[in-house]
Amino acid sequence: MIIKNKIVILLFLLTSSLFAEFEYKVDNTNITISQDSLLHNYDRLRFRGDYSENSFFATVIGDGVNYLGHNYINSNRFESIKSVHSDTPFKTQSNFKDYGDGSVYAKLYRLYGGYEDSDNRVVVGLQNITMGVGRIWTPTNLFNHKNIYAIEADEVFGVMAISYTRYLDETSHVTFVASQKADHSFKYAARYKAFLGFADFAIDAVSSNDTEMIGYEIEGNLADTGVLLRSEGAFIENSLNTQTGENKENFFQGIVGADYGFENGITVVGEALYGSKEFSYQEILLNLDSEILSDLTSSHFYTGLTLSYSFNIFLDASLLYIESYNDKNSRFISPNLTYTLNDNNSFMIGVMIQDGEVASEFGMSDNTYYFKWVLSF
Repeated sequence: MIIKNKIVILLFLLTSSLFAEFEYKVDNTNITISQDSLLHNYDRLRFRGDYSENSFFATVIGDGVNYLGHNYINSNRFESIKSVHSDTPFKTQSNFKDYGDGSVYAKLYRLYGGYEDSDNRVVVGLQNITMGVGRIWTPTNLFNHKNIYAIEADEVFGVMAISYTRYLDETSHVTFVASQKADHSFKYAARYKAFLGFADFAIDAVSSNDTEMIGYEIEGNLADTGVLLRSEGAFIENSLNTQTGENKENFFQGIVGADYGFENGITVVGEALYGSKEFSYQEILLNLDSEILSDLTSSHFYTGLTLSYSFNIFLDASLLYIESYNDKNSRFISPNLTYTLNDNNSFMIGVMIQDGEVASEFGMSDNTYYFKWVLSF
C-alpha cells in the first residue's frame, strides 16, 4: 500500500510538471571601454530562467563577470567598484578573483518567486521594486534607483523583499513592500495608484531607520495631442553622514517631463529636475552606501533631453543630454548608435561626453568611449 501511494504521488508530480513551463535564455554582454585614459574590457555571461505553472512563477538570473585590463584592475576606480555591494542581508556576489591582467566574480542578480491572479500579486525574493514615472530621474524610487550616467543605466542591485499588490478595480491598485537591508533592519513602502479621469495618480511612502519619504506621481495625456505629461516629487528626511558625524537632512526633489513621438520615427523625451538642497562632492562621497544616493545632487536644477530614432529595422540612434545649472554650468552628452545584425547579435558604439570647467560637476571627469556587443543564444 505504501509503495502504491508513492507511485501515485510520483505520477501526480510528473503529470503536473507536463503543464509547467520553463524558459531560459543565455546572453553575453561584452563592452570595451576607454575611460580616464584607461582601456579595459567588461564581459558578463548571464543565465536567466523563468518558470511558470498556473498562477505561480519564479525567476532566477545569475551572472559571471570578467574585467580585463592590467592598468584598470590596479586603479582606484576599480577598487571603488569592488567595494560596492547590494544592500541585502546576504551576499549576492562572490569575492573578486584576480588573475594575470584580469579579475572575475560571480553574481546572483535576481531570484524570486510568486503568485498572481486577477486580484492579487505577491513576489518574494531578490527582486526589482519600481516606483516613479520619470524617464531620466525618479526621486521617489528609493529601492532600485538607476545610474543614468552609466553605460547600462538599468543594471541595478536587487533588494531582498516581499511585495504584495491588490488590484482594487480595473484602474486602481495598492502595493505594500517590506525589504531587509544589509544591517538586517527593514525598509517599508506603500503605494496607491488610480486613474482619476484625466491622469494616473499615485501616492508613495517609504520608511526605514534612516529615511522617511512621502511622494506623488502623476501621468496623463495632454488632451488629444499625443503628448504624455508627467510629474513626480519626493519629500525626504534622511540621516546623512557628514564630516562632523551624522546629521538629519530634510529636502524636496521633483521632476516634470513630457514625451512625444513624431510620425517620422523620432521620439523626444524632456525632463527637468529640481532639488531644494545641493550636496557637495565630499558629502556625496561620504554617503555612497546611502539609500538616497541617487537623490544627492550637486545642483538645484537640471534639464534633460533624450532623442531616439530608428533609421530602419537594423539601425537605431539615441542621444541623452543633461545640463547642470550651477555657479559653473556643465553638461553630460551621451550619443550612441545600435546595429542589430539578427536575433542573436547586436552592436552599439557610443561616447559619454562630460563638458564644463574643471571645478564644475561634469567637468571633473574625462570622456568615456565604448563598443558593446550582445550575443544571445
